[in-house]
Amino acid sequence: MDLTSIERLVAVHGLHLRGGFHPTAEDGVPPLADGRTSATLMLIGNVGSSLWPEFSSSVEADDGAPDPLNRWTRRVVGGIAHEVGAMPLFPFGGPPYLPFQRWAMRAEAVAPSPLGILIHPDYGLWHAYRGALAFAERLPLPARVERPRPCDSCPDRPCLGACPVGAFSGRGYDVPACIGHIGSGAGGSCMDSGCLARRACPVGPAYGYREAQARFHMAAFLAAHGDG
Repeated sequence: MDLTSIERLVAVHGLHLRGGFHPTAEDGVPPLADGRTSATLMLIGNVGSSLWPEFSSSVEADDGAPDPLNRWTRRVVGGIAHEVGAMPLFPFGGPPYLPFQRWAMRAEAVAPSPLGILIHPDYGLWHAYRGALAFAERLPLPARVERPRPCDSCPDRPCLGACPVGAFSGRGYDVPACIGHIGSGAGGSCMDSGCLARRACPVGPAYGYREAQARFHMAAFLAAHGDG
């Protein structure tokens, strides 16, 4: 199975191959189902709202059951994995959780932003990793291209000052403050269009999530961390 064929299979679902690498023991990639070690890991994710048309029209999005995006991802990525002879891996379903952020930094030029989200030089904060394909074979991969972290040339860092309740600071992310705000009437802008701090980042605004997708993610975040 060549890289171009895998890219086509992934693209049908509005997803993208997000780079890959040849794991070592230190990368924490679990063994394959037959006990062999993975020789190639490819990450799959969305860029902007690329997955939204496919997901939002899916059975999972409309059936009212919990975790629709995770269930859709399991079905879609699991199906692709079966077709290409790989083992699917996911960033959810823990604890324990697989180190997807570390894998992403091995696979492509992303780095932690002041908000803790990985920032991409082109997509900014508007991207995510939905799964990975682990192969027993050592497949050829394009060389990882090194690129500077956009935050290093952004002295004003507007993301840190945009949150109405100062949830982001040098001390980290104040989750209770964030939840208290978006769960109140004052948090309507964040709930309707997405996190104000994330939206303040000047990198990749063209990839910002559609409002329907932003509302979906914010509602899921509030449901997971709020009181009810």
